[in-house]
Amino acid sequence: MNNALEVINLSKKQGDFELKNISFELPKGMILGFIGENGAGKTTTMKAILNIIKKDSGTIKILGKEKNFEEEVGIVLDDSFFPEILTPHDINKIMKSMYKTWDEKMYEKYLKEFNLPKKKEVKTFSKGMRKKLEIITAIAHHPKLLLLDEPTQGLDPIARNEVIKLLQEFIETGENSVLLSSHITTDLEHLADYIIFINKGEVILDKTIDEILDQFGIAKCSQEELEKIEKKDCMKIYKKKYECEILVENKKEFQKKYKGITMDKISLDDLMLLMIKGEK
Repeated sequence: MNNALEVINLSKKQGDFELKNISFELPKGMILGFIGENGAGKTTTMKAILNIIKKDSGTIKILGKEKNFEEEVGIVLDDSFFPEILTPHDINKIMKSMYKTWDEKMYEKYLKEFNLPKKKEVKTFSKGMRKKLEIITAIAHHPKLLLLDEPTQGLDPIARNEVIKLLQEFIETGENSVLLSSHITTDLEHLADYIIFINKGEVILDKTIDEILDQFGIAKCSQEELEKIEKKDCMKIYKKKYECEILVENKKEFQKKYKGITMDKISLDDLMLLMIKGEK
């Protein structure tokens, strides 16, 4: 078994919104970045994976199992946290009673590293401090899979770097994996091995980060130049006032075919904009 997570044809209808046959795999020892606009279905997918909401159809396997995997999963969702009257010391006692694998020494080590006071109530913590507490609590029972929804949101650059380092250490053994949803795409460019792009409840792109950053590009041209480019060579076209931007899947082949067209490197932010706003 080489996959930490398998999602096969996951569907869920909630009011006017629908997840439509979502499928992807997360290999062991890897980090998968989950991107898309607000409301695209990222959090709904995560909650369906965890059975927080009931799926309508599809198969979900965590470490090869369809149930009884709770102890092997660490969770940080955007709308979940401990009651504000608790302290990190209280949380330690609660988690010790919940998880056989709870590692008190690891938990206290990370509290110290992140400068989180053990005896102060959570309500006195900043948003960034709360998020760091959530993450170390999720990790300290030695899960094999982490599901993190916007874990670096609200953190300053130094704290974000600390979290990124923590996640990189988490997967070092090759046995642990992370599904990470984030709007801070620069973090994913440094951290993720794979990218799943979801839009309006559907997966519209499933690639490795290397494939995206090395092979994709943005061709920039005038309207007149655009008319000479075959539509099959354009994934998406975004027309601006004075120029057009073309999302290109194979920039080297494109440049061989259309000499003289400016080609820019792509970022995940660029990819999201062109995939969603561009014309086919």
